[in-house]
Amino acid sequence: MTAQATAQRVQTPADLILLDIEGTVSPLAYVHTKMFPYARARMGDFLVSNLSRTEVAAALTQVATDATGTGLVLPPPSAANLPVIIAHLNELMDHDIKATGLKQLQGLIWEGGFRSGELRADLFPDVAPALRAWHAAGVELQVYSSGSNHAQKLFFAHTVDGDLTPLLAGHHDTTVGPKKAAASYAAIAAASGRAPEAILFLSDIVAELDAARAAGLRTALALRPDNPPAPAHDHPVFSSLLELTP
Repeated sequence: MTAQATAQRVQTPADLILLDIEGTVSPLAYVHTKMFPYARARMGDFLVSNLSRTEVAAALTQVATDATGTGLVLPPPSAANLPVIIAHLNELMDHDIKATGLKQLQGLIWEGGFRSGELRADLFPDVAPALRAWHAAGVELQVYSSGSNHAQKLFFAHTVDGDLTPLLAGHHDTTVGPKKAAASYAAIAAASGRAPEAILFLSDIVAELDAARAAGLRTALALRPDNPPAPAHDHPVFSSLLELTP
């Protein structure tokens, strides 16, 4: 099936729906033209001012660990070494690399924006009504995104439709594993105590859905405005969460 094909009807499982964020519940444009530039513009000043914070130090340690996995050795975090580290972070952002340490730092910067009101998470209009209906029907809702767990919680706490965090039972980021690896979804299923086939994963990325299905999860592809065309696939599709029946 291609992205343009008629959607199969997706029956929502009684147990758990696992949600992607970017391109699934929130427009790509909001994330790419508002949130990413916000973090990038403040990254240097934020690190200079917050280098001694425990959570910043931990994120920078993760940045170095991420870099080591690609064969790059970064200098230890210090005021003198910040220009090298910031240049590396800018390169990651240039190429939209979903590196765990970078995502942790972005989340810490977004915290200030969400708390000040400069950022307000944009959602597709069907999202809040669907989440509330599923929650009321007893469906457990969790999130799996490349954004850090901290950033996810901030995002859903400060949406255009209010604080939606009471509807969400769990958050997963790339500390559980890459989103295109079946083992990540197996780990999420195990942590939830659910059988994989009782979990429905919703995403706009076919490779993520392929990985989830390989782990035994049910899947459906988000066809949202301005999402890139999907490659050939055989996942059920939807254009609104309200199409998915609880």
